[in-house]
Amino acid sequence: MISYIVQRILIMVPTLIGISLITFIIIQLPPGDFLSTMIAECEAQGESSCTEQVEIYRQEFGLDKPMWQQYIVWVSDLMQGDMGLSFEYNKPVNEIIGESLMLTIIVAGVTILFTWAVAFPIGVYSATHQYSWGDHGLTLIGFLGLATPNFLLALLLLFLANVWFGTSIGGLMDPQYVDQPWTWGKVVSVLEHLWIPVIVIGTSGTAGLIRRLRANLLDELQKQYVVTARAKGLSPGKALMKYPLRMALNPFIADIGNLLPQVISGAVIVSVVLSLPTTGPILLRALQTQDMYLAGSFLMCLALLTVIGVLISDLLLAVLDPRIRLAGGASK
Repeated sequence: MISYIVQRILIMVPTLIGISLITFIIIQLPPGDFLSTMIAECEAQGESSCTEQVEIYRQEFGLDKPMWQQYIVWVSDLMQGDMGLSFEYNKPVNEIIGESLMLTIIVAGVTILFTWAVAFPIGVYSATHQYSWGDHGLTLIGFLGLATPNFLLALLLLFLANVWFGTSIGGLMDPQYVDQPWTWGKVVSVLEHLWIPVIVIGTSGTAGLIRRLRANLLDELQKQYVVTARAKGLSPGKALMKYPLRMALNPFIADIGNLLPQVISGAVIVSVVLSLPTTGPILLRALQTQDMYLAGSFLMCLALLTVIGVLISDLLLAVLDPRIRLAGGASK
């Protein structure tokens, strides 16, 4: 196990280097940059003072150097924990990400718990009551959840809340708590507003997990070892819990590789529609304005969490499912 973990960590290094190179190239592909846009806006307004500031930025951050030198400086700073300066916000990227990361973690964490808590019992019920009325009804609901875009559901809830109750359900807290330190009243306000984004974001993920858990469990229940266990008089509950359900949990564990990046991305479109102060809209804005340090840091955080999540899910799958081995080849 230890040698496998060390091997995977060593593989992560060139993987992240390759991702950083691709990320840097993609960010540089569009013509111009944020500073070029700033100069154009200043010229349109008849100002000339910001041109000097832009030139200072170019020299300070080495943007007047060749691309390969800019990439080396950027990667070197990242390895030292320095994510650079956001040109649009005129603040260090570390501070911008830190301000919204707490709320993003809260939304993502509660959404994950909601997804698992709803998908697990429904998936087990659908598999153990195949082709029953309950199975057909839950299957229909699952298909509706998969087919309905999250942002459309968010718009529908915003409209219904405004028409029926005359209130807005956007945001994660009452306006008086925005940019205020954490107090008990702010915590209560966040909890009151949290259920809407959790339901909206978790709908499609829940529906997908239900379908996968049902399919995996149905496949396991038809295996020979389950038939033998039942023939020997093992109760249906024990025959279900002993191995089939354990083997069917693979998709839950495998999804960890996708769940960790969601902590940073934070369901971008839904966050924009519901005006959530999470990291998703900041990432979208950074890509739109070509704020290279902010966008690049976000994308590298996503890549790092993806690689770590895949490693964690692989290790947990090896512990959960005895059919999975860390090394190739059959053991005798």
